[in-house]
Amino acid sequence: MILPKRFENKVVVVTGGTTGIGRATVERLMIEGAKVFVLDIARPEYELVNQSHFILCDVGDIGSIQKSIAEVVQLSHGRIDACFSNAGVHFFGSIEDTSIETFNRVLNINFTGTFFLMKEIIPIMKVQPSGGAVVLMGSDQSYVGKGQSSIYGATKGAVGQLTKSLAIDYAASNIRVNCICPGTINTPLLDHAVETFSKKSGLDKDVIHQSLATAQPIRRLGQPSEVAAMVAFLLSGEASFMTGALVSVDGGYVAQ
Repeated sequence: MILPKRFENKVVVVTGGTTGIGRATVERLMIEGAKVFVLDIARPEYELVNQSHFILCDVGDIGSIQKSIAEVVQLSHGRIDACFSNAGVHFFGSIEDTSIETFNRVLNINFTGTFFLMKEIIPIMKVQPSGGAVVLMGSDQSYVGKGQSSIYGATKGAVGQLTKSLAIDYAASNIRVNCICPGTINTPLLDHAVETFSKKSGLDKDVIHQSLATAQPIRRLGQPSEVAAMVAFLLSGEASFMTGALVSVDGGYVAQ
């Protein structure tokens, strides 16, 4: 399949772009011509093209975010056309299982880091005549609750509300902000969650995977490339009348 060059000469920031959905999105954006800045705590094990760069960044550290975006601005001559705030962590456990350290880690990476990434990037987009486009990483838990997921679900609900507020505040500046809400996607993050649940429940990992695969009407796991395709659409000019939307890519899970 020949993909369009919707991001030719565009500068795009992607956090958490080393693995999973982030990696699939970076690869998709580069194919479509983007110059991508990958911000992550681990170096990607794939080739960066189109003058793309890796920048070491811990999104759970506000100072690291500020330093990384300053480096992007320097390397991109002050431009950031689009951003996918993708970095995140999962925690499977009840409120009683959630230590202060775990609470702070999940909150800082999933929500506080997203908030302060936007605080750095939006002023840059605001002074650009072309504005900009942002996609935040939500979840099916931006819509619905799940067991053993109090802190993770809380952060994803917060990201959904942040999306709406930012969209309203910056529409006049031609900045669009949307939220991608994946369901169960076949990523290393899912593998980690399955392993944790297997240890707690005693269930075989294959049994858990099969249960997850049949939990949505489409009756299979999603693939990172399927989410990446929607992220690319939302960041592109083809989604020019979309802002403040929470977009499900979940095989119909939240429709049930």
